[in-house]
Amino acid sequence: MTSNPLSWGSSEPEVVVLGFSKGPTQAGALANTQHDEIAYKGNRLNVGKILAHVGLIPEAGDKQLEEQVDRMIAERNGRFHFGSLIRCTVERFDHKAQVWKGSGGGMLDKFVATNFGQQIAENCSTEFLARLPDSTKLVVMFGMGSRQNYVREAFKLFQRVRPGSWHWINEIAYSDSTITVVHVEHFAAQGALIPNWLGKNTHDRSKFGLMARAAVKDALS
Repeated sequence: MTSNPLSWGSSEPEVVVLGFSKGPTQAGALANTQHDEIAYKGNRLNVGKILAHVGLIPEAGDKQLEEQVDRMIAERNGRFHFGSLIRCTVERFDHKAQVWKGSGGGMLDKFVATNFGQQIAENCSTEFLARLPDSTKLVVMFGMGSRQNYVREAFKLFQRVRPGSWHWINEIAYSDSTITVVHVEHFAAQGALIPNWLGKNTHDRSKFGLMARAAVKDALS
């Protein structure tokens, strides 16, 4: 774990948008990149596509979507706050490959499945998510994990740090009747995962995008 906590956007948001932790691209940019350029570096178009698909920003062309995300991240009194579930950079040791990994398949599930990962996630969530502003209605979390394992682990985490009447809305969304948490496709997902989730292809994964859109609409209605 490398201590480098950062966040962006509003301090009184309606919507909190969270990655898992700063991956190698974002962490590597800390020394020579302006603060507002670090978040989702290299993937802001995908962030825009995902947020547009669930109805949080208007649908637009690629350039316009990137520009919208740029503005939202830089806006200090806007609707959105951006950060990560674990504010610092974390890595796990891949025993098969014999290397440390801060991103890639299994990172979400396998890190929070370890005792150390659970401790870090719980400490960080207690600090940053247990007491959200009264204005906050929605938390959007990038990533679902293999067979939605990350969704289930995150649900248990919210139950521990924000005791309340938590209940499932659908397979990728849950609520304590104060905030709603909705999991969406990860902005750095590879191959056809994002197009499938967006409904660009005929694929079972598209249903999760529709579930996310419905849960977002309900949370903000």
